[in-house]
Amino acid sequence: MLIVRREPEQLDFDRMRWGGRRPRAGRKPGPNPRLRHRSRAPFGRGLPCHVTLKVRKDVPSLRTVRLVREVERTFARGCERGEFRLVHYSLQGDHAHLIVEAADRNALGRGMKAVGSRLARAVNRVFERSGPVLADRYHVRVLKTPREVRNALAYVLLNARRHAAKAGRKLSHPLGIDPASSGRWFDGWTRRKSPVVEAPGLSPPGAAAVSPPHSWLLTEGWRQRGLLDPNEIPGT
Repeated sequence: MLIVRREPEQLDFDRMRWGGRRPRAGRKPGPNPRLRHRSRAPFGRGLPCHVTLKVRKDVPSLRTVRLVREVERTFARGCERGEFRLVHYSLQGDHAHLIVEAADRNALGRGMKAVGSRLARAVNRVFERSGPVLADRYHVRVLKTPREVRNALAYVLLNARRHAAKAGRKLSHPLGIDPASSGRWFDGWTRRKSPVVEAPGLSPPGAAAVSPPHSWLLTEGWRQRGLLDPNEIPGT
């Protein structure tokens, strides 16, 4: 029997209708799209960053008193890692705000991996659970000017006050310093002895859970825009 082999047909480019880059191609985002894996914004030495960490929906509130105390202890043991420093933080119901210093992008990545791991282990210990805690990769914003740093400090340390105002609570009276934040170790309040909000079972602060800043922007620069008032509502 005679077998005739056919030569493979080479398609012209104008006949190809699949593959390659095309508008609106790829997987469509769901109702809760994750952060896109784009390259982190480059930043120079000495520039602080505002970082946001989100937790999964099945994780109880990060503002639980037992967790706040546990996070303080674990952050105190690992707030400084050579070229990375955790300078400020606040815990909200389903997310955490941080202000950090890092020598470069790699130092930031390593430091945030350690901070995220400490937070996740603290959550699982306190709530006697296992499995993932963080919902997504962290979001970072580089702070380059005294005004940006001052606004970020207010946003982080007074974030609970911001959420209370958005929820419609009257804030005619001061709430004091949020105990679920590093505000008790912050020396930039307009009132030196602003009271810490009392919370049942919350012990007085021991070893600082944050590291002193080294950058000019976080030590002196931001003060050019005015100290923080505990009664301020950031973002208004």
